[in-house]
Amino acid sequence: MQLKEFSQEILPTFDNYLETIFSQKSGMNQLGASMWYSLSNGGKRIRPLLLLATLKAFMVNESKGFQAAAALEAIHTYSLIHDDLPAMDDDDYRRGKLTNHKQFDEATAILAGDALLTEAFHLISEPNSEVTPAIQVQLVNLLSATAGRHGMVGGQMGDMLGENHGLSLSELQTVHSLKTGELIRFALVGAGVIGEVSEAIKEKLAQFAYHYGLAYQIQNDLQEVLWTDEQRGKKQSGDQAHHKNTYPELLTTEGAKRALTEEIANCNQILDEIKQLNSKFDSELMSGFLEYLEI
Repeated sequence: MQLKEFSQEILPTFDNYLETIFSQKSGMNQLGASMWYSLSNGGKRIRPLLLLATLKAFMVNESKGFQAAAALEAIHTYSLIHDDLPAMDDDDYRRGKLTNHKQFDEATAILAGDALLTEAFHLISEPNSEVTPAIQVQLVNLLSATAGRHGMVGGQMGDMLGENHGLSLSELQTVHSLKTGELIRFALVGAGVIGEVSEAIKEKLAQFAYHYGLAYQIQNDLQEVLWTDEQRGKKQSGDQAHHKNTYPELLTTEGAKRALTEEIANCNQILDEIKQLNSKFDSELMSGFLEYLEI
């Protein structure tokens, strides 16, 4: 199955699911409006789409993953709201719209992020006839690990501490494997947990997440160098202004392009290895995510 076809089929249903959970259609207070403002500006929904597509690739009903995918998107959205704040990246625009603290105010943005983080764990542990409590406990454990101090938040801290300090390539990869890669790991391995695949396949999914996370970040860094503000939907050269470590700065633009090509090749190799472990695995569907990495 082609990813474009799957996306067109599943994302409207998933977006309606998110709206049912998070958008109060009447009488929405400021906190709820702030949460939904950022959550509804979802871009391509790469992370939940990765989770749902992985289920589809293993021929598991993707509706089993809606709770986990919504929790994942809530976590990701909270991280963006906080990342845009003046104390962190101080961005005015996100995906072509005012950032949350500019649309509302800083206090509301902080609380909206807090609420989305908390709601994610409430949502993923809600009784669900399609997923057993034992699997839900595994998902809560995995999400808290990938989102917390040893995962995404730890990576954000490493990113901030690296400002104005030159990091080595291995140090930069460590930061981004946490900051970007860990939520991607939840998407892939979480789908494996829901689909009850073998431990060997879960390990391959984790490896794919690692290389995809690095590729995603390299591509993001290259966007800042090569794309216009309109293409990116935000201010250009924000990383340079904050003296952040980036792949083009460390490797040169051409070197970063080569690194991106290498990571995409690693991802394709891992998909082939998963196919060898499970002949019914739809590697074509998953390879579609590599097209997002084109620059």
